[in-house]
Amino acid sequence: MSLTRKQKKYLMNCNHRWNVKIGATGSGKSFVDYSVVIPKRLLAAKGEGLLVLLGNTKGTLERNILDPMREIWTPDLVGNISSDNTVKLFGKKVYALGADNKKHMARIQGATFEYVYGDEITTWNEEVFQMLKSRLRCKHSHFDGTCNPDSPLHWFKKFLDSKADIYQQKYVIDDGVLPADVVANIKTEYAGTVYYDRYVLGNWAIANGLVYPFFADDQGRYLYTGRIEGLTGTFYVSIDYGTHNPCSMGLWCVGNNRAIRIKESYYDSRKMLKQRTDEEHYTELERLTTGRYIQYVIVDPSAASFIETIRRHGKFQVLAADNNVLNGIRTTAALMNAGKLLIHESCKDAIKEFQSYCWDDEAQEDKVVKENDHAMDDIRYFANTILAREYRWADWKGV
Repeated sequence: MSLTRKQKKYLMNCNHRWNVKIGATGSGKSFVDYSVVIPKRLLAAKGEGLLVLLGNTKGTLERNILDPMREIWTPDLVGNISSDNTVKLFGKKVYALGADNKKHMARIQGATFEYVYGDEITTWNEEVFQMLKSRLRCKHSHFDGTCNPDSPLHWFKKFLDSKADIYQQKYVIDDGVLPADVVANIKTEYAGTVYYDRYVLGNWAIANGLVYPFFADDQGRYLYTGRIEGLTGTFYVSIDYGTHNPCSMGLWCVGNNRAIRIKESYYDSRKMLKQRTDEEHYTELERLTTGRYIQYVIVDPSAASFIETIRRHGKFQVLAADNNVLNGIRTTAALMNAGKLLIHESCKDAIKEFQSYCWDDEAQEDKVVKENDHAMDDIRYFANTILAREYRWADWKGV
């Protein structure tokens, strides 16, 4: 794959202390790094300090950087991360660490860094970055990195706007790396959300207003109005557990390249003036799933007592939900806009919450208002835990 004009411009200008590419997903930001920049920097290293790769986690470093590097440069030149958090790259010892939590940096805290590569910088812990600034202190020290834009109030945006020695490039999704049909699909999937501004246009944008504004604008597009009796596929239940707060359960049918929330149960103890016990919640789960084999029940991971109750009965296999809020929202929005996640018209509580679920406009980072969000939580549990993991959504047209 040849380099684009923008990638070539980066190579001509990345001689600053800080060199950063910001912008849309799939726009070629990382390709120029793992194909040219990282090998060039490592081979030129003079042994003045440590060589470091930082990512959100070691797993994301493997997926985003090291795996594609091996495809280009072969496993002989690009090794695997060992138990001491190092990897051999082009014969050089390189530390490979997660930056989502400052504790990961303890291994190299106090050291001098000659070269650092940073992946997904806006997902890092800020204290890691602040420590990094003081350790990048060789005469020949350089930093190369990439990120998707976030809120304009993000700490990294404030750094980029400072007077530090920074070269930065902005990328948009139309910069010519992805096939035209893939670009069109991504634009569709993020339409009407803050992620369109960030992942398509490459802009730093505030998350405000409704989380899923497209649902309010064109509700009918996301509703399933057909009969549910004859639907066939694999069935799941997602649960946001509550005692004082509402308990929301959704019954899902996955088949024919789509997932449909076909039924729901929503119990608000405050409105009903009576709290349910775990056994009573379990009885409701049995009622919701009558006559259907359930592949998995996905439950809020903090609901330890209810998870134990379900397991004790021995009928359902339980999965603790992936409770990453922002990843779950992105996945849900993309699947809904692609026509792959639908809500049956009878699911009135979920529909009601879609119309009021909103971002916290006063927060410094992306944060949702924790009100009227229980169906929203169980839906994103399902999207993030099942749809994003159990199925090859990339094989589904439009995803």
